[in-house]
Amino acid sequence: MVRGIAVLAVLSSALPAMAGEMSASEARYFVTGKLFSYTCFDGTRGLARVHLDGSVDGSIQLRGTGRTQYGTMPAATLRVYGERVCASLPRSIIQPCFYLERTSTGSFRGSISGFGFAYCDFTQYEQPTRVVHSPRRQGPSSQTSE
Repeated sequence: MVRGIAVLAVLSSALPAMAGEMSASEARYFVTGKLFSYTCFDGTRGLARVHLDGSVDGSIQLRGTGRTQYGTMPAATLRVYGERVCASLPRSIIQPCFYLERTSTGSFRGSISGFGFAYCDFTQYEQPTRVVHSPRRQGPSSQTSE
């Protein structure tokens, strides 16, 4: 019983570090340079990477059907305003900010602030490791002379 309580106490103290709202600086560290697969509330899905300069590149398949398209967004598309991450979208009436919630050590949910129903779940994309073998090099031949 005591052991069970101790385990629960340790887990509950670790959860805030794993899950919960991310500040802009936490999001920058957690997301920048990593490739994430995503699935949104409307079925849209794809892969995306956010770069340190706020640019984004990746693929998108709208509503989960049709062609998958590749695209990029220029530097400073994603910007930090105080403790919020916001998007600067050309020709857009609004510049949305996001609520970012870490859901595990390798995933988070992003939604437009004030519109929790409009969300995407992001999971760090792990590509399978490939091992490439090069031709074996023959070491110097050792000949013995008698």
